[in-house]
Amino acid sequence: MTDFIPFALPDIGDAEIEAVVSTLRSGWLTTGPNAAALEREFVEAMHPSAHVGAAQVQAVAVNSATAGLHLALEALGVGPGDEVLVPTWTFTATAEVVRYLGATPVLVDVHPDTLNIDLARAAEAVTPRTKAIMPVHFAGLPVPRGALADFAAAHGLRVIEDAAHSHPVDSEGMPVGLGTSDAVVFSFYATKTMTSGEGGMVVSADPQLIARMRTMRLHGISRDVFNRYTSTAPSWHYEVVAPGFKYNLTDVAASMARVQLTRSVAMRERRSAIADHYDSALAGLPLRLPSRPAPGTQHAWHLYALRLTDDAPMGRDDFIQRMSDAGVGCSVHFIPLHHHPYWRDLRGADAPALPVADAQFARAVSIPIFSSMTDAQVERVGQTVRAVLEGRS
Repeated sequence: MTDFIPFALPDIGDAEIEAVVSTLRSGWLTTGPNAAALEREFVEAMHPSAHVGAAQVQAVAVNSATAGLHLALEALGVGPGDEVLVPTWTFTATAEVVRYLGATPVLVDVHPDTLNIDLARAAEAVTPRTKAIMPVHFAGLPVPRGALADFAAAHGLRVIEDAAHSHPVDSEGMPVGLGTSDAVVFSFYATKTMTSGEGGMVVSADPQLIARMRTMRLHGISRDVFNRYTSTAPSWHYEVVAPGFKYNLTDVAASMARVQLTRSVAMRERRSAIADHYDSALAGLPLRLPSRPAPGTQHAWHLYALRLTDDAPMGRDDFIQRMSDAGVGCSVHFIPLHHHPYWRDLRGADAPALPVADAQFARAVSIPIFSSMTDAQVERVGQTVRAVLEGRS
């Protein structure tokens, strides 16, 4: 039988393995020199002199993007009584961190073309309690930078970008991670465009936000753990200034991420080439292909998310099963949040309808796109999609 092609695999090579082994032998396993170097290198990779006005962009390494979103919201003072606008087309982490702080995520419908948050619908959801918006760059296609900034300014909102899918890409000529948003959060989860197994990064040009997140990521301790353990002066003393969290990134994970960072552009280019092949191979089928970026904007291609059209000979679930039977793994991104019991109950029976997400969910299916795919695997995925939809498999 032909080997099964999984939906996703990390792209790990000898350099990553050697970096991890070297770290294990160094004796420094928790947050240390690799994590500190990763923070510097991550910003340098976005832009060699990453400035927004007079403010220096800085990065905070964390153990997950979920942790980063939570830290950013907490640093902005989001709390009970506040509302945060969140697209319903996302993973639950984007909304759950709002609940961690006792605030309320207000779920917003998405644009039918991109499946990114629809800012027109978001405007309808703004109330006097709305404090922030957390757009998600779905599949790796950024929410338009200028429109997002204008929206936030018009409504007096703070902005935290959930950029878990979108590294490294430009949005309207500037890397995602730079710009006017208060904070931007990236993911290094195993399936993401670069990985440390588990991990993430928060970037911000606001030094007060950076300082607060650094303190809160490790128990609210007033001194950074790396500095405490490497200082030549007596360093046993510290103060707990807030009830913080345990969100630091280990040096083992950071050592892998540092290597992945050097390969991130090449890995994106490989995924982009796969997307180009799929666009050609799947043309003319009863499918809606993913939206392409506008000039000056790139797509990270974390996901290649198809949507079956009305004339498809089968439903989405049957399609996924037939693909699996033919040896190709698929997935669905995402089950809209308001379809889950917790978020449905929190919204209440009188909550506004989210018709675009409802209509698109039943059609959505993601096919494999990861940078370690061979040409033969890419070709086979395209051929299998065509065979299934043409009734030959």
